[in-house]
Amino acid sequence: MRSFLRLSPLIAAALTLTLSGCGFSGNQTQPGQATAKADTSQRIVVDNFRAPVANWALESDAAYILSLSGCLETLTSYDQAAGKVVPSLATEWKQSSPLDWDFSIRPGVKFQDGTELTAESVVSALNHVLDAKVPARAFNRTMISNVAAVDAQTVRVSTPAENPLVPYRLASVNTGILSPAAYKAEGVDPFGHCTGPFTPVSEKAKQSLTLDRNENYWGGDVQLAGAEIRFITNGATRAAQVQTGEADISLSIPVASLAALKADDGVTVLGADSPRTATLYMNNGRAPLDNVDTRKAIREALDLDALAASVYEGAALPAAGPFAPSEPWAGEKQEKQQQDLEEARKLLAGAGYTAGRPLEIIAIVERAEFADVAAVVQENLQSIGIPVTIQSKEYAAAEPDVLAGNYDMLLSQRNRLIDIADPIGFLTADYTCKGTYNLSHFCDPEYDRIIAQAATTVDTTERYKLYAEAGQILQDKAVNAWLVNEQATDAIGTNVLSYVQDPLSRYVLTAKTAKSGS
Repeated sequence: MRSFLRLSPLIAAALTLTLSGCGFSGNQTQPGQATAKADTSQRIVVDNFRAPVANWALESDAAYILSLSGCLETLTSYDQAAGKVVPSLATEWKQSSPLDWDFSIRPGVKFQDGTELTAESVVSALNHVLDAKVPARAFNRTMISNVAAVDAQTVRVSTPAENPLVPYRLASVNTGILSPAAYKAEGVDPFGHCTGPFTPVSEKAKQSLTLDRNENYWGGDVQLAGAEIRFITNGATRAAQVQTGEADISLSIPVASLAALKADDGVTVLGADSPRTATLYMNNGRAPLDNVDTRKAIREALDLDALAASVYEGAALPAAGPFAPSEPWAGEKQEKQQQDLEEARKLLAGAGYTAGRPLEIIAIVERAEFADVAAVVQENLQSIGIPVTIQSKEYAAAEPDVLAGNYDMLLSQRNRLIDIADPIGFLTADYTCKGTYNLSHFCDPEYDRIIAQAATTVDTTERYKLYAEAGQILQDKAVNAWLVNEQATDAIGTNVLSYVQDPLSRYVLTAKTAKSGS
């Protein structure tokens, strides 16, 4: 039995790239701050690119905000530097049978409301997520059959089939543990009910969240007095605020702002390779995009080299499919796509496409560059006779229609490892027939069969081969047009200390995050 689940050397190496890109080297000491001393009276401002929705429901993306804010904690966490799942609210775990995993709850931990963390409180929290009307992508009844307390300090998580990735799933922010008092009839109330180094004290709806230091944090002294998380969808504004000092940390900086930030002595820009691909999602369930040849024609019409060089100014690489070629599960058939307008026109003719209503591209405003990406795609498609209109929307406004299938195309991006640090989460939620995040409205029984087999495959090498097969189906069916492999780019003030960039966008404020007084 193992009490720590390590990633295979292949995936560890792949994710180490997220730390080595652009000079990032793990624990961050800023230039000129080698002798700087933390001022524990300081507070910090973080500009985040998305606001919470769904009344802080943990099965939603609101969990990411509570996690990056230093409020919400999980049984396990993912240490990207070490390339393994490590203890958090659980001290150890073991697979007690092929279908059961036992997690030992950390003793002496108290919620911010003073109640103790127990096996029963963990079971209650996890079952709340499992019973959600809209299930969490990484933790739901399709892969978890039961959660129960074995004794006062042990939680057993059972699965319907052998599942080697349960500790990964318990590191998902959607499995964060709140005290029983947080779960109310009208929704989830995280205020004073977390276990993390910061406790939320007030919010301005869709504007900001204010937090204070948790004086009784189980993980040691907290170096900041508190923080404010601001929800700012405009990337240029996030970049400007870190320059003016209005923000100390700004997440997801647009490419257009990088030159100015890098030239500013008061700002440090952090970049890391990221398992995130800018994608032109196509509605496979709606004409004319329900025809595979139409989708292939759109893909053939795109000039990805020009897109990467112009809009992204060389800070992203042209995509070769749903995975980056360097990823160990990408397979051997990943080939760089070249624009072929003649082939695109032939495919359109074979599909019987005739220009009718313009197809609409929704460009998500949280990614400032998507307005320019949409313009490039529009020009490429018009060159093969497909008229296109562009509409810019915040993601929260677009998502209901997209999930319902009431759209043509969507420009967005998805981090393949954000649900869990293995592509099974992404491949299941995004592309299986019953996937809870199937924006493409794609359904293929053979694809589903492969994913079901992969989910129970213990041998890592064999599981990666199955991922490669699944990715090849997505490519062969032209389910989407994968555009460029992006970087994660944050900007911080030079008086921010001990900040470690997380390319998976889960951990921002920790007990060690600090700020100097000057």
